[in-house]
Amino acid sequence: MSLRLTVLVVATALLGAPSGPARTPRAPSDYLYLWASSADSSGPDFLAVYDVRDHPSADHYGALVATLPVPGRGNRTHHTEHDMPADRPLFANGYGSGQSFIFDLAKPSAPRLVRQFGEVRGLMHPHSFWRLPNGNVLATFQMQHDSLGPAPGGLVELTPRGEPVRSASSNLAGVDRRVRPYSAAILPAVDRVVVTTTDMDNADTTRALQFWRLSDLSLLHTIELPNGPRGDEGYRSAEPRVLSDGRTVLVSTFNCGLYLLDRLTSPTPSARLVASFPRKALTYCAVPVVAGKYYLITVPAWGAVVSLDVSDPAHPREVSRLTLRSEDVPHWIGLEPNHQRLVITGYRAMRTRVVMARFDETTGRLALDERFRSAGSAEPGLRLEGITWPHGGNGPAVPHGAVFSRP
Repeated sequence: MSLRLTVLVVATALLGAPSGPARTPRAPSDYLYLWASSADSSGPDFLAVYDVRDHPSADHYGALVATLPVPGRGNRTHHTEHDMPADRPLFANGYGSGQSFIFDLAKPSAPRLVRQFGEVRGLMHPHSFWRLPNGNVLATFQMQHDSLGPAPGGLVELTPRGEPVRSASSNLAGVDRRVRPYSAAILPAVDRVVVTTTDMDNADTTRALQFWRLSDLSLLHTIELPNGPRGDEGYRSAEPRVLSDGRTVLVSTFNCGLYLLDRLTSPTPSARLVASFPRKALTYCAVPVVAGKYYLITVPAWGAVVSLDVSDPAHPREVSRLTLRSEDVPHWIGLEPNHQRLVITGYRAMRTRVVMARFDETTGRLALDERFRSAGSAEPGLRLEGITWPHGGNGPAVPHGAVFSRP
């Protein structure tokens, strides 16, 4: 009886909250948080806080406010949460070490490390973190080990302080052992979680996409994304995103395919290719964001961030393209809560650089923010080089996850 009551309470908390998108605030963000690695691993990895208050007379736009180093070296800083949660503990992973970190950002000028964690209930290498309606975090864990060696990981629900609530394994009969839970889209209104499966170590690649039941974390279905005319669009499922209706899901792949999910709650869910982008050797289409009726995604072959009108998700339509320099490879993009700015990090020529864009949610138009630049620099953006860091040292840093503060 007690166990049944607990399950009922958990399901009610998860499914009873509003499932649509949160109301978009009007006020701009004051701070930007960058999760950065020491470029040569000689120094610690750290969270950096930048002042992004902007007005015509502002001389502090893009100023460094504080840094907070984390234990160890070579954590390979990777994903943060994509949006700053209301309670302001921010989850961030260091994929190289398998360690993740929780930061208290209630006072942005003095960030605190709340907790560090790695393996949870036998699941290893946490990757992505998504907030549940009850305020907890659903985390994808890439792998675990069994008698045959590395195996598919699973999902873990964590409290905002990182304490495990429940977990579920993806290492089940019939699941390809190369599957590695990568990212997720949570749909409380229909009691589903869509999970992508790319292996961060690039050891193998599949076209697998998983459908889980949210209320009890049961794995229901695993399907393969169909390839398109190029023959490889369905490989390396990357980031699923819920559109503004709270029920429609688009799934991107690192091989630059874009898929619309059909019959999501049926016994036979499926996916169809609705758009694709060209590929450039050793680069991958990566992190997308949704802003109203627009879907924005990085396309490295163009050195660009592309804005698509997805009012009709079966027929995405390009409305704007922000093209950076030829050797820039944009990878991560983060959207300001009021949908007016977009932060961009990447690699190759962008390895130590952060760029800001302006976004018009009425038209979908993107434009480079020329004001956001290092003091005295001839190029837009911040270059994380030649800086004496507040925590010590002056080596270059490589940012990956980037998230705006809540207004």
